[in-house]
Amino acid sequence: MIIDTLANAKQYYGLHKSFKAAFEYLNSQNLAAIEDGKFDIADGVKAIVSNNEGKTAEVAGQKFECHDKNIDIQVCVHGNETIGWKPRAKCSVSKDGYNEEKDVTFFDHTPDMYFGLTDGQFVIFFPEDVHAPMIGEGLIKKLVLKVRI
Repeated sequence: MIIDTLANAKQYYGLHKSFKAAFEYLNSQNLAAIEDGKFDIADGVKAIVSNNEGKTAEVAGQKFECHDKNIDIQVCVHGNETIGWKPRAKCSVSKDGYNEEKDVTFFDHTPDMYFGLTDGQFVIFFPEDVHAPMIGEGLIKKLVLKVRI
């Protein structure tokens, strides 16, 4: 897992062949003006934009998730978001197994730690990072890039 600000995104271009395109897209857009929805931004990179009410840690924890075929770059566009995290190696109890169509496994565990993101900050979740996003109060505008491994 990596936590940083979009201003430092160039440091991460070399971690994956699609990270440069992903971060250049993020830094070239007026993120506050992007409409909610799902769309492709580059080969192997999809965007999901949402503007939703934050959830309690208990509700968010019901979707304590990780992915096998995608890396998530999750950007807090506006608001204050808390995210729960735990290493996948410590999660052994899957709720329903791996859903290949949605590339997600949900776990019946609780996070080891919580951290916060606010405007212009991002987190990169790799397959070994189990996460529970969207914890908070009020509206949280978020952009998630799904980067195909």
